[in-house]
Amino acid sequence: MATTTVNHLTNHHQLSSTTNRHRITSYFNDSTLNDINKFSNKSIRLAKSITNLLNLSIDKPSLKSLLQRFNQNVVVQADSKLDLPTSSPKEDISTLWRQIHGGSDWENLLDPLHHLLRREIIKYGEFAQATYDAFDFDSFSEYCGSCLYNQQSFFNKLGLQKHGYDVRRYVYAMSQYEIPRWLEKSYVADTWSKDSNWMGYVAVSDDVETRRIGRRDVVVAWRGTVLPSEWYEDMQRDLEPLGHGEAKVERGFLSIYKSKRVTTRYNKTSASDQVMGELKRLVKFYKERGEEVSLTITGHSLGGALALLNAYEASIMFPTLPISVISFGAPRVGNIAFRDELHHKGVKALRITIKQDLVPRMPGIVFNETLQKFDDLTGTLEWVYHHVGAELKLDVRASPFLKRGSNFIGIHHPETYLHLIDGYVSSTSPFRPDAKRDVALVNKYCDMLVNELRIPPCWYQLSNKGLVSNKVGRMVRPKRSSEDIPSPPIEEENLDV
Repeated sequence: MATTTVNHLTNHHQLSSTTNRHRITSYFNDSTLNDINKFSNKSIRLAKSITNLLNLSIDKPSLKSLLQRFNQNVVVQADSKLDLPTSSPKEDISTLWRQIHGGSDWENLLDPLHHLLRREIIKYGEFAQATYDAFDFDSFSEYCGSCLYNQQSFFNKLGLQKHGYDVRRYVYAMSQYEIPRWLEKSYVADTWSKDSNWMGYVAVSDDVETRRIGRRDVVVAWRGTVLPSEWYEDMQRDLEPLGHGEAKVERGFLSIYKSKRVTTRYNKTSASDQVMGELKRLVKFYKERGEEVSLTITGHSLGGALALLNAYEASIMFPTLPISVISFGAPRVGNIAFRDELHHKGVKALRITIKQDLVPRMPGIVFNETLQKFDDLTGTLEWVYHHVGAELKLDVRASPFLKRGSNFIGIHHPETYLHLIDGYVSSTSPFRPDAKRDVALVNKYCDMLVNELRIPPCWYQLSNKGLVSNKVGRMVRPKRSSEDIPSPPIEEENLDV
């Protein structure tokens, strides 16, 4: 039965891939791109060398003209999508969910990328992106570091009710170490919390989505950071033991996941305690109803690291539960023993990376899994960082809509990841012309789109940066609605009950 399902999924995938290749070939088979291919970087460098030797000059205006034609073609592509929906109709994956959830480690589904898997990756990526869109980054706000919205209105406020999930709990975190750029703090003296940050949420698929995806899906989404230039400075880089075995993980990640303090309002219990308590209740509730349950943990950047720690702990509490991690731009978290323990516990991990992104190379830029080839000489090095799971590697240069260059913040941003996933077909194929996601979303918090599209950088912000005109015409900061003021989580006395 399982073999038949896998073959069905693979055959479906091959047919879809053949159709996509036909579309892409016909779409990009024009004189503009053929001409531009003649002016590849290698060709230009070679031409310049020969020209210098012969004291000739390259016809620069012709190259400029070609690039102008190419950029104009990009604008035409973008304009042609303005009246089209931003997502495809949902397809039933109830008979295929185990493969899409990583049951076979996504074998034969990543390159080329199966269209059903692409849609699910984007869904979980948007859950991770939501942790940024709903986060109060305003250091002049008394609620800086909290969520802008209450649990009931969360997905509606962010336009994500289409996915069919309901938020069940918010998660708060703190750190016993000083990690100033990972946890935001307010300049206001009388603030909602001096120690904690809103760090994510637990959500559950509703009945309609549950029928479509073939099981009750419990999701944990962890918030990360979008400032990769500060990672090296802030990261502790020390490995600490996790559990009783040889597994070790990065000290700063573990501190955020496990820290608590009785004197705080929001972290009398740790982020770990809050999440695991909620997961225990939800899994028990739906299992007792006879439902099939899965756990999907997602996060971007730092959030991807916390997702792996969460998965490790969940695999101990729920040894038979299907657990998958979908991370975006996540760093290395632990050593080879940590990786091996996750594998032996059945945790499936899919990490999406961008070739030009710096964060997935950290920590362990030098001492990492590449040293494994020298194990015969060095033995297993327990202090060397290792990535976990399968990798889907993207490339900024694949999209005609993105700028080239060293915009490290823009490259690392989750919206850039989602854009590249939406257009990804395979490692040898160009950006797919029928990508659905709105290209303008890329510039929400950065400046990555080519200027010809005329999408302003960092356009996603509150009107007047949150200020409103009061009854006498003065611009003031409004009070938050009472239902959006953060409430301390319910303290768990005993997670084993």
